[in-house]
Amino acid sequence: MPVTLRPASEPEVAAYLAHARDHYVSERIRAGDAPVVAARNADQSFSRAFPDGRPAPPNLVFTVEHDGRPAGVLWIGPQGAQTPDRWWVWDIVIDEAFRGQGVGRQTMLLAETEARARGAIELGLNVFAHNEVAAGLYRSLGYEVMAMQMRKPL
Repeated sequence: MPVTLRPASEPEVAAYLAHARDHYVSERIRAGDAPVVAARNADQSFSRAFPDGRPAPPNLVFTVEHDGRPAGVLWIGPQGAQTPDRWWVWDIVIDEAFRGQGVGRQTMLLAETEARARGAIELGLNVFAHNEVAAGLYRSLGYEVMAMQMRKPL
């Protein structure tokens, strides 16, 4: 099952952005953020990373392909301007029809290769606590928990 990455075209990036912001907002709300805070956070992140609807260098957006068919999207880039050698998986979306087939695992390994080729010495990511399947995948690939936020409603 060959999984490959290719740079996403402008229409593919536009299609990704049409859904990514709203999905991120809903994930932040599910994780406990107030809707206004989640929306503000998303707007700041996406406007900084995608001015004019295009990835700001050195951010990279790839179309994930499985057997030559689009299977998802991967967005990676440096964690910040002060840490150009520490990269981040900003988003990985594997289409429902391709989940459970190793496509996500292969995509993450390819993300590591892409980041390493651009001088990265580390690749990090965030996974929401309610996404146990993704957390299990990342742990199985050697990713370690670096911080944990907890809360209790009163």
